[in-house]
Amino acid sequence: MAALSKLPHSCYEIGHTWDPSCVQAAVDIARGALEVSFKVYAPLYLIAAVLRRRKKDYYLKRLLPEILWSTSFLAANGSLYIVFFCILRKLLGGFHSWSAGFGSALPASYIAILLERKSRRGLLTIYMTNLATETLFRMAVTRGIVKPIRHGEVLLFCVTASLYMFFFRNKDGLKGFSFSALKFIIGKEEIPTHSVAGEQICARSLERAAAVGPEASQASGDRPSSRSKTLVDQIRALLQSICKKGPRHGCCKHYQDNCISYCVKGFVRMFSIGYLIQCCLKVPSAFRYMLTKPSRLPALFYNKENFQLGAFLGSFVSIYKGTSCLLRWLRNIDDELHALIAGFLAGMSMFFYKSTSISMYLFSKLVETMYFKGIEAGRFPYFPHADTVLYAISTAICFQAAVMEVQNLRPTYWKFLLRLTKGRFALMNRQLLDVFGTQASRDFKGFVPKLDPRYTTVLPPGGDFQLG
Repeated sequence: MAALSKLPHSCYEIGHTWDPSCVQAAVDIARGALEVSFKVYAPLYLIAAVLRRRKKDYYLKRLLPEILWSTSFLAANGSLYIVFFCILRKLLGGFHSWSAGFGSALPASYIAILLERKSRRGLLTIYMTNLATETLFRMAVTRGIVKPIRHGEVLLFCVTASLYMFFFRNKDGLKGFSFSALKFIIGKEEIPTHSVAGEQICARSLERAAAVGPEASQASGDRPSSRSKTLVDQIRALLQSICKKGPRHGCCKHYQDNCISYCVKGFVRMFSIGYLIQCCLKVPSAFRYMLTKPSRLPALFYNKENFQLGAFLGSFVSIYKGTSCLLRWLRNIDDELHALIAGFLAGMSMFFYKSTSISMYLFSKLVETMYFKGIEAGRFPYFPHADTVLYAISTAICFQAAVMEVQNLRPTYWKFLLRLTKGRFALMNRQLLDVFGTQASRDFKGFVPKLDPRYTTVLPPGGDFQLG
């Protein structure tokens, strides 16, 4: 078959194969996308409102409009894609390798993101940029342009964690949610300090330790005798004494623990949180087996993934804290540069819970943070509406993969597209698109749509497409 540059088929033969009418096809997509989008955003906004402790006025006046706002954005993105799919076919007289995916999705995504609230555009842009970068990397691997690095997601996470923790330790390095999240994960004991104040910190901590000593002994003298204590109180008192007695450097700010118990407590705390998070995520699926197969319910608590997420979070915190304490002992100073080493080593914890999505998302957020810092410092230019343009380009890249080479698209996003379009995205006639050399129909098991011959292009029997 000759090398091709354009397919002469109609948009019905390749795209909306379930209905020959372009208008009706766009309506079908819009109707299905509205239904699915509302089901996605309604619980999402409701849960967010509960977690943020919104007042009654928000639920009465703002909740429903915000849900409908985001619903219209997502529905518009899907339906406008079909609209521009048909428009480009009429303008170009056929389909090029780029027009069925990238070319149609670019204007559709740009218009759709303008319908979304400005406060959400940045988050959506980060997500889609992350997804597009991963998709481009997979495309490059498929074409032999680059070779994948073994444990590359772990290495990327190590570098990202190193820089994140360095910014966390610097004054005004991180702000808002990023700072709050790291403060929750790592703990307030690692809140930013500076190396220039290291000796003063050590002196203050020694003075505090000296002051706490007499108070503790006085408090212990005022306590009732050990005979009146319960077994739980005795165990608690024993653990507290073990935690306080032991090596702790003067620059360390974990005054209630020595360095060893400080790391152990950090592991136990985040392991428990990670374990519970994973259990909660599996609760909805467990309801299906509550009546039919109740014997499978214990698997909810003993699932391997639960322990993997717990081990990932727990080891990240304990390695970071342990390395930071060790460096304070070795250098006799509390330096923000320690965070670079401690953060990189802590990133090794991703071996317990490998995730390209987590690594790419955090890296994208890091790039965004560094870019805005560059703008504040006057080193990087500010581009108005950069988030909308970047969202449109990133979404168009993902749609290009969804049409021409779905094997290079993240499976979860492909499932989302199928859900959004009620399965219609899989009804495209990808066997015709195979002529572009991307194996468009590889994962569709020879699917050929049933078309109405009244609306199809008639070709000479056995003739190849001669395209120019």
